[in-house]
Amino acid sequence: MSRNKVLLPQAKAGLDKFKMEAAKEVGVNLTAGYNGDLTSRENGSVGGQMVKKMVEAYEKNL
Repeated sequence: MSRNKVLLPQAKAGLDKFKMEAAKEVGVNLTAGYNGDLTSRENGSVGGQMVKKMVEAYEKNL
């Protein structure tokens, strides 16, 4: 069970969509729900891609 909490519940759908897009970009087969069969490397690449995109968006808006 995840201990992460979404601060704005209405943003959860957007975050899930963003995560799926990032997974597709790095070639990770992420599914809705349980993904415990993925390696730490695969999960980390999805998170890293998300951060990369967020930094790019922030820098673009400066």
